[in-house]
Amino acid sequence: MSIQDIAYRPAGELRAMQEEKLQALLSFLNQYSPFYRRVFKNIDIQMVRKLEDLAAIPVTTKEDLQKFNWDFLCVDKNRIAEYTSTSGTLGDPVTIALTENDLDRLAYNEFMSFSTAGGSPEDIYQLMLTLDRQFMAGIAYYSGARKMGAGVIRLGPGAPSLQWETIQRLQPTTIVAVPSFICKLIDYAQEKGIDFNQSSVKKAICIGEGIRNPDFSFNVLGKKIKESWNIHLFSTYASTEMQTAFTECREGKGGHLRPELLIVELLDDLDQPVPPGTPGEVTITTLAVEGMPLLRYKTGDICTFDDRPCACGRHSLRLSPLLGRKKQMIKFKGTTLYPSVLFDLLNGMSEIRDYIVEVSTNKLGLDEVLLYLLPVALTEDTDHKVRAWLQARLRVTPFIKYVGHEELQRMQVSETNRKPIKFIDKRGDAL
Repeated sequence: MSIQDIAYRPAGELRAMQEEKLQALLSFLNQYSPFYRRVFKNIDIQMVRKLEDLAAIPVTTKEDLQKFNWDFLCVDKNRIAEYTSTSGTLGDPVTIALTENDLDRLAYNEFMSFSTAGGSPEDIYQLMLTLDRQFMAGIAYYSGARKMGAGVIRLGPGAPSLQWETIQRLQPTTIVAVPSFICKLIDYAQEKGIDFNQSSVKKAICIGEGIRNPDFSFNVLGKKIKESWNIHLFSTYASTEMQTAFTECREGKGGHLRPELLIVELLDDLDQPVPPGTPGEVTITTLAVEGMPLLRYKTGDICTFDDRPCACGRHSLRLSPLLGRKKQMIKFKGTTLYPSVLFDLLNGMSEIRDYIVEVSTNKLGLDEVLLYLLPVALTEDTDHKVRAWLQARLRVTPFIKYVGHEELQRMQVSETNRKPIKFIDKRGDAL
């Protein structure tokens, strides 16, 4: 199946299309959304004609969505075809309800995302992620590959031995997986003498974790994969609430906006737009969503953007790798950190097999960081190297607790989480 990529149209056409869709959205929300009808009481939405006019409308927060979840529903419940939920990383999970048309939109989004990453009907996608537990991404990847006409292997997460047995038997061309799990696939293949560079896999769609630094160079995870496995890596950024994905093209210079599906603003702490290249909070307005459309919804994610044409020929805005999540920012001994910085440092240590970062509030009301580390071998030399590495790169040394494999597994696996826990935020416990 072939669909023309709208993102190749001139920037002026894309803007005009978004403004037309925005006016349709405002009318739809005013008619069907209990939440936004309240928001619009003191706003003349007829005056919101241009993208810049969005500033006249208050932002919607994650707390709004948690507190008034069902007030965002714009259709009768008998029209809901699929109930999905957020992961609850930054608070209580919320339900996102989709109609049949929303599911079609989701499939179109992922079809275009796979196409941006060079996908074609000749590909076979091995999905190394859950397709249950109300996980929107799982159904999106599956339906997007099917819309493309590609083959799909729904294998699910974990079990490197089964993943490799399936790769060797069914010959997929592309895997969809969390980058840290791809590293585990490499480790398993090396232990078992599998020549993975001669396998059928030529591409990986990387989900859930970053593989690039802010300058688009590969971070530690990306380097670990590329240094061993000669495959193309494509970074993605998405959330359940936006029902849309930003996916890299082969240029690897940011995730492309789907302009027909989403309006994106990057805002500062005063909810003012930031210029290109300046960090801001990703704030999204969904287009063509029926069940639970969102208007100026603040995701809590910090990125930069580039609105110049991409070398691939697309004119759609591009987002940088995720710099951090606003609520996860850590102030530790005078140093500002995001968990992703700690993840990158720990991923780069050959002495450490796995880890969890925990932040809490001490008796003085200050952030305190504790690292649970699973070492390759617990020796005095290992401990010295770990502390020296962290001190040299952070200028501060977090508290460290070495744990065994079983203890770390118990901490990482939760019935309510769809992927292993890497970050535990206990600061709310002190309130």
